[in-house]
Amino acid sequence: MACGLSARAQPVQAAAEIAQQVHASLAGQSVDLAFVFFSRHHADAARALGYSLRRRLEPKLLVGVSVEGVIAGGIEQEGSPGVSVLAASLPGVDARAFRIIDLLEHISPGDEAPLAEAAGMNGLSIGQDGLSGPYRGTLLFADPFSTPAGTLLPALSRARPRDEGASAGVRAPIIGGLASAADAAGENVFLLNDEVVRDGGVGVSLNGCVRVDPLVSQGCRPIGTPLVITGGKHQIISSLSGKPALRALTEAVESLKSHDRKLCERGILVGRVINEYKDRFGRDDFLIRGLLGVDKSSQALVVADLIKVGQTIQFHVRDDTTASEDLEMLLDAQRLHEPPVGALLLTCNGRGRRLFQSPNHDASRIAAAFADPLPAEHLAKPGEAVVRAGPYVPLAGFFAAGEIGPVGDGVFLHGQTACAALFRHAVT
Repeated sequence: MACGLSARAQPVQAAAEIAQQVHASLAGQSVDLAFVFFSRHHADAARALGYSLRRRLEPKLLVGVSVEGVIAGGIEQEGSPGVSVLAASLPGVDARAFRIIDLLEHISPGDEAPLAEAAGMNGLSIGQDGLSGPYRGTLLFADPFSTPAGTLLPALSRARPRDEGASAGVRAPIIGGLASAADAAGENVFLLNDEVVRDGGVGVSLNGCVRVDPLVSQGCRPIGTPLVITGGKHQIISSLSGKPALRALTEAVESLKSHDRKLCERGILVGRVINEYKDRFGRDDFLIRGLLGVDKSSQALVVADLIKVGQTIQFHVRDDTTASEDLEMLLDAQRLHEPPVGALLLTCNGRGRRLFQSPNHDASRIAAAFADPLPAEHLAKPGEAVVRAGPYVPLAGFFAAGEIGPVGDGVFLHGQTACAALFRHAVT
C-alpha cells in the first residue's frame, strides 16, 4: 500500500502530486484499489479530481468521499484544501464496490435474507463467499443526511457471515465514517470510479488474501464500578443495582479524587456492556453513549441509547489525556501482531485540534506505531509520546461526522472516536 497527500487547491495539480508520491512508493506495482478523500474545497470539482486520479493511477477500483479534513501519513490537514489517497496493490484479493442506496431498498426489519441477496447482486460480499476467497471486511462511507445508520448498521452487522480465515468464528469487521464536508442534504459528494454519487454513500467489500483488523478507540476510561440496570425502559434509567439512578451516579462521582471529579464537569458518559457473559469487563467491552440529562424529581437518567433491564453499564469520562492513553493501549495490543501493510483512519471531527494540544495526534501515532523506537538517548521525556524511526505505515483517512466500527460482535455508529482498519496479509 501507499499513501499520498496534496494541499493544492487545483484538482489536476493535486492529482499529479499524489500520483507521483504513490508511484514512487509502489515501485511499479499496479493499483487495484484507491481510496480518495477530499476537502470541501474540491467538492465542486470532484468529477475532475476523480478523472485525473484515475488517469494517473489507473486503479481497477476507485472510491472517494468529501470531508472536513484529510489525513495521510502522520499528517492531519484540517480546515484547508486537501486531498489524500490510500492506494493498494492487492494480488489475491477481490475488491467489490457498491452504493449504499442500492442496499437500503432491501432491508426488512429482522430479516437479512433480502439484504444478503441484494448485497451479492451489488458486489457486497455479505452472506456469501467472494469470487476469490472468504469475506474479510467492508469499508463504508455514508452520507449522514440520507443514510439511516440506525437501520443500516444493525442489518449489515447481523447479515455478516463468520470469518473462516485467520480469525475463525469472528465476524469480519465493518469500518467507516460519515461524510463531513456538508452542512445540508445533497452537498456531500462520493466517487465510485467515474460516477458521482450524492445520496447514501459508497462502500467496498474485500475478499481473499487480506486481513482487516479493526481498532476502535472511544477515548474513555471508566469510573466507579459496573452497575446493573434494575429499572427503566427506552432511553430512561430509573434505577441501578437497586438504587435510584441519580444516586448511583452521585456516589460514583463522590468516590473520585479531585482531579477526576473535574473531568466529570466536562460531561459524563455511559458505557453499556456488549457481552454480558464475560466475568470482567475491559475498555473494549463497552459501547460509549452520552448522558443526555437527569430528572431530579424521579432520580432518573436519560441516555443516548436504548436500554433494557438486566444490562450492565459503567460511567465513563473523557479528556485529551484519556483519549491518548486509550489509543496507545489499543496500539500496544496491535504490536503483538506483524506490522500492517497499510491503514485507513476515520477520526471524529471533534478530535484533532479541537481535543488535543498537539497537531496530528491520531495519525502520527498510528502511522508510527509499528516503526522501530529510536535509541534510548532520543526517547521522549516521561509523559510524552515515544518517538519512533521510520518506515511508517502507509495511512490515509479523514475527519468524520460519525465513525463506524465494531464493538464486541456488533457494528455501531460512534462519536469522538478514532476508528482504524489495519490491513495485513492473510492466507485463504
